[in-house]
Amino acid sequence: MELKAVKDAADHVTKKQKLCSSKCQEAIEQIGQEIEQALLKLQSTDASTSYPDHKAILADLKTKLKDMANVSQLESSQKELNGPLSKYPKQLEKSFNPDISKAYRNVDFDIHTINEIIASHLYREGLFEVGDCFANEAGEEEATALKSPFIEMYHIHQAMKSRDLEPALKWASANCEKLKQSGSDLELKLHRLQYVEILQNQGRDEALKYARTFLSPFASSHMAEIQKLMACLLWAGKLDASPYSDLLAPINWEKLGDEFTRQFCNLLGQSFESPLGVSVAAGVEGLPTLLKLMNVMMGKKQEWQSMKQLPVPIELDKEFQFHTIFVCPVSRDQATEENPPMLMSCGHVLCKQSITKLSKSSTKTFKCPYCPTEIEATHCRRLFF
Repeated sequence: MELKAVKDAADHVTKKQKLCSSKCQEAIEQIGQEIEQALLKLQSTDASTSYPDHKAILADLKTKLKDMANVSQLESSQKELNGPLSKYPKQLEKSFNPDISKAYRNVDFDIHTINEIIASHLYREGLFEVGDCFANEAGEEEATALKSPFIEMYHIHQAMKSRDLEPALKWASANCEKLKQSGSDLELKLHRLQYVEILQNQGRDEALKYARTFLSPFASSHMAEIQKLMACLLWAGKLDASPYSDLLAPINWEKLGDEFTRQFCNLLGQSFESPLGVSVAAGVEGLPTLLKLMNVMMGKKQEWQSMKQLPVPIELDKEFQFHTIFVCPVSRDQATEENPPMLMSCGHVLCKQSITKLSKSSTKTFKCPYCPTEIEATHCRRLFF
């Protein structure tokens, strides 16, 4: 989708709308000022003896208003807006396909798994009542098993947003061995943030007492970090003006909240990102290519639903690439144990079945599809990723 044309059209409409609104507002303010001045003149004269003066004041006001609020000028400004405004929906229709359902394929899904993914997404977002309702109506009572741990995660995360680290510290202490096994230093990061809060709000003595109790166990493995925190004692009450002012940055709370969620989900055996959210985001990124493909196929009268694989690759960002795979550039088949990737002498890689078809025999040579090198099938070696 070409978004630049849409953005330019939207900016043009916005500019015209602001100009039209400014002119109308200016006219309204001028009219208001003239009416107020006329009222002041009327109030300053005696109504019983100055009827001719009142009439003259009103006549003068009428003339001024007529000159000021020139209807043709306002209509002209409105017409300048109506033109771009009427063209904007057409630009949207041209750039965005409103019917995305034609990119849908009839794929056999495991309904049970899909329901679990949806229920899990609702629970991890804190929508517990909605999740229960969905699980009950879908007949997936087993999906509610994820509710209890996600309730705990949600409450701890909400407490962290309120700068209350006690629930998170209790959870980290209870799971310290599991966190160490996964290589996480979440517990130290929580204590560090709590130490900084105490130093800022309760003073040097309380911070030192907290450090001796909770930070000293980490000294053997994180000495540099502990030394930095001890140096902060010299800047008690003025840490924001110290070389360690970065410890007060609000972003530290956000990062720690994300780190806690990541480690909590990791111990649950769940992914940090919602599987439903990732699937939708990947679908949105791949949708433009699918829609273009559908338009081409409709023009060639090819059947979309009967295709076993896509004729073109769907390029996704690295955030959607979770493991290394190899797809043969010739057959478009994904490599498997039975059909592994093979490195040719020229440096290009094809799947084993493609090499077999190209060579037609394990003893014959063939030309590489991507360079003029003559390849001997017997010299190809399996490539491991």
